[in-house]
Amino acid sequence: MAIACVNTRASCGVEAPQVTVEVHLSNGLPAFNLVGLPEASVKEARERVRSALINAGFEFPMRRITVNLAPADLPKQGGRYDLPIAVGILAASEQIPLNSLKNLEFVGELALSGHIRYCQGLLPAIIAAKRQDHTLILPLDNRHDAELVGYPNVLFGSHLQSLAAYLQGQNQLPTLAPQLEWISQETPESHTCLSDVIGQYQAKQALEIAAAGNHNLLMLGPPGTGKTMLASRMMALLPALNYEEALEVAAIHSVAGLDIKPQHFLQRPFRAPHHTSSSISLVGGGSIPKPGEISLAHRGVLFLDEVAEFPRKVLDCLREPMETGEVVISRAAAKLTFLSRFQLIAAMNPSPSGDIDSQHRSSPEQIQRYLSRLSGPFLDRFDLTIEVPKLPAGTLTQAAPQTETSQDIAKRVKLARELQLARAGVLNSELTGKQLKRFSGLSDADLVFLEQSVVKLGLSVRSFHRIQRVARTIADLEQVPNTERRHIAQALGYRAMDRLLARLSQQY
Repeated sequence: MAIACVNTRASCGVEAPQVTVEVHLSNGLPAFNLVGLPEASVKEARERVRSALINAGFEFPMRRITVNLAPADLPKQGGRYDLPIAVGILAASEQIPLNSLKNLEFVGELALSGHIRYCQGLLPAIIAAKRQDHTLILPLDNRHDAELVGYPNVLFGSHLQSLAAYLQGQNQLPTLAPQLEWISQETPESHTCLSDVIGQYQAKQALEIAAAGNHNLLMLGPPGTGKTMLASRMMALLPALNYEEALEVAAIHSVAGLDIKPQHFLQRPFRAPHHTSSSISLVGGGSIPKPGEISLAHRGVLFLDEVAEFPRKVLDCLREPMETGEVVISRAAAKLTFLSRFQLIAAMNPSPSGDIDSQHRSSPEQIQRYLSRLSGPFLDRFDLTIEVPKLPAGTLTQAAPQTETSQDIAKRVKLARELQLARAGVLNSELTGKQLKRFSGLSDADLVFLEQSVVKLGLSVRSFHRIQRVARTIADLEQVPNTERRHIAQALGYRAMDRLLARLSQQY
């Protein structure tokens, strides 16, 4: 009887639980049995491993081979188990020393020739191996993933022969470079600047407030007024990610099968899905759950252009993730959690004809029917809603005044964010009710004024707290210690949707 145990890592969302590959060789008719809840792609490893071992010059044992992937209740999929299965067979058949596998983990797919192929979504496995201080052996083509984590105890194999020689103590495998110089590099400069947008000063100011406090923003305006231009320049106002945040983002993108370029590692993601997107593509899911657009926008911006064209049920799926910062996808085999702490920027026309004041204006009933595509609870998640009107006549031909660049505004945004983090440990949009009461800096008289305004406008309790958060951000941008009534008045001014709905109700 010969038994070998090899450590590897499964793929379970953005987690990589440890899996033990147990290989048992026994007498009897030659057979190759694979157990432990393997999917079809894992079952096919039997033929890949057999051919890879023979073509690499090793002896394939003509005995009864049983391979168990433990724990047995964890579903396994993909070709990442090829390499640990092959190493386990070599160790069980004494072609490599059994004690050489101690504190080693193997992940990789095998070609029929014995070459070790690239595997998708290995970043969580590298992070998990780093936490347990295990040496991880990966395909050479996955070197880029290991560079992102910067874990020195990672080795790279390109062929079974060189890997077996290493385990026998005959050669060395390639390792990572000792220092990752690109990690300290700054994010590449954007070619777009907020100064390119003509006029729209209130919208620019709202964009600055949204960037400073991580607030959700809805822009209302006729076609061609610059809503998409403004949203695309949001990224130039946001500070770069820190290393831990960038690693969270990279892990989600790795699981989704997206490449992470080193020069964009510290850059916040910007996702702009089309309005025909389904709820699964937006929130995540599938038979093998994958992260959706809201998770791919984690720590960044999710931009929904023409938001009223999205199905109402799809938009309502965003309500819980916007509050909790994560989405839980439950399936019969597993329950996976994907982080989704994103900032929502949306743009829409105020009517189905595009403009309320156009010659072919829609009736109030048609406009109300159009706006009702967005549910009240969904609209309640926006901290700021602003109008982006048409430019006055002559604005395009006259000399444009000198306006601030995105770089100038980004400096104020960075200072305001640092002030918020130093005060409460979180940005203003993430303040809890208790924290808001402690850090809002509002006097009792100002709170009474705000409550009266909320009652008069018919707003919800959630809006009462969101207005306080926006007012606190405005005060932080001015670098003043307390929130004043003028800040509340300015925050109340960013309620364009409420004013539009009130106006329609009067006309109706």
